[in-house]
Amino acid sequence: MNEVLQFLGIAARSGNVVSGEDACVRSIREGKVRLMIQAADAGSNGAKKIRDKCAFYGVPLITCYMRQELGHAIGKPARTAVGITSLQLATTIQRMFLDHNGGDSI
Repeated sequence: MNEVLQFLGIAARSGNVVSGEDACVRSIREGKVRLMIQAADAGSNGAKKIRDKCAFYGVPLITCYMRQELGHAIGKPARTAVGITSLQLATTIQRMFLDHNGGDSI
């Protein structure tokens, strides 16, 4: 497992993660989510819903990993959407993701 997924596990253990499509959409609307991570293998309807909410509310979105990897990282079954609620953790995860992927944009 790479560093981003390991750090995602730390965020989950510290209580700074929202997971599951419905919970993430609700938390985005409430202004709680600072960074969204969406599984690359998410269904098209759910993926569009998350993308649209993130765009509307100005939440950065990373689409990567598979649903099994995201779920495993946070200690849950497969998840298509994981939201980070802590600004500090979100910033760190974004930076780690960019460093790990050669500076590609989010």
